[in-house]
Amino acid sequence: MRVMVFAKAGEVSENSTPPTAEAFAAMDRYTEELVKAGVFVAAAGLQNSAQAKRVTLDGASRTIVDGPFAETREMIAGFSIWEVNDMDEAMAWALRAPSPMSGKAEMEIRPFYEAADLAEFLTPEELSTPRDGIRGKLGVA
Repeated sequence: MRVMVFAKAGEVSENSTPPTAEAFAAMDRYTEELVKAGVFVAAAGLQNSAQAKRVTLDGASRTIVDGPFAETREMIAGFSIWEVNDMDEAMAWALRAPSPMSGKAEMEIRPFYEAADLAEFLTPEELSTPRDGIRGKLGVA
């Protein structure tokens, strides 16, 4: 199962305060453990919301709002994609994660939809296609 791991933004990350050298080193060690275990798929950090934009969709209407955004509680500071056996394994890895910033940090782990989850919307051929085939159907790379 694939999961997306969201690193939530906080006051420190939104103030453009970079992690310490020690925090970067701890994250590198952790990422290396994920790679060696065959769990790591991809990861990236995101710039703070001053560089972001939001698009609000309301029927046919679209509105663009420029950052920065005042409420940091629900913003994402970075993400990882992991390939794990189940949510228990994902949680075990999450509990080992170092905190990249000083103060409180939060992660959110959410499973991807897989072909079996979408069986009622797919043809038998699409269900038997490797994961890359279903990604194409869903419009993702």
